[in-house]
Amino acid sequence: MNAAPPARRRIVGRALRRYRDNLGHTLHDAAAVLECDPSKISRIETGQRGIRVKELRELLTEYGIDDERQAVLAAIADPRGARRRYGTYADAVPGAWQDYLLLETAASQVSIYEAQRIPALLQTPEYARAPPAAAPALGDEESRDKVVEATLARQSAILGERKPDIHLIVGEAALHQRIGSENVMKGQLGLLAGISGDSEVITVQVLPFTSGVHAAAAVASLAILRFAEAPDLGAVHLGGAGGGLCLEEPDDLAAYARVFQDLRMSALSPAQSALMLQGLATA
Repeated sequence: MNAAPPARRRIVGRALRRYRDNLGHTLHDAAAVLECDPSKISRIETGQRGIRVKELRELLTEYGIDDERQAVLAAIADPRGARRRYGTYADAVPGAWQDYLLLETAASQVSIYEAQRIPALLQTPEYARAPPAAAPALGDEESRDKVVEATLARQSAILGERKPDIHLIVGEAALHQRIGSENVMKGQLGLLAGISGDSEVITVQVLPFTSGVHAAAAVASLAILRFAEAPDLGAVHLGGAGGGLCLEEPDDLAAYARVFQDLRMSALSPAQSALMLQGLATA
């Protein structure tokens, strides 16, 4: 069975197909722009093959797409920048998760829910090191170190360089689930408390035990990516042992956006969350 095309290719291909259809252009019309066979355009639109940024911009210009949206699609289509950052860790990061990381480097809005662990974007190095050490699939120390290094590289890229709008919702269980030593947890909770009280670009909410049943009760890990310059584009990542699953269909985006909104309403407010985190960090 052939593997599904990467999510980034599916996103770009679907956008190109939609723009072409909106103008009433045929595959032959698009092929004439690139001076190629129509079958190449068809494979690009279905995500079966990628497209060079130069060719992408030629098609988007022909379709009348503005520069801002072109820049977003070019960033999604061209993985070279992200691969330079994560390529060293590729053998330790599952495929679907690699796909998500490539998309995340272009996102302007990142919404994440974690039920039982602190989101990786805010993990301390000591906290980040503990889960890989307990993963049987990462059989050697080098593989575990690569996972931690990938986490820290991601933090540097997203929090230190790009600074998108980030909204994190953390299940209260994650605040009590012992990861590493007591000192590791103290340090992690202290970092989370400081960010929840001071950050201007990161919103942190805690989903308390008292929230009861909620829309994400069957979901342990959820991330939604959106692109301000291209609001019709986006991706959802659902966590899993093999790297999870990336979704980009409009119906999936809408459904999980509603789930995340329900989580926001069920969670403590950012101010209440900061108070809880401060209390746990100093207990």
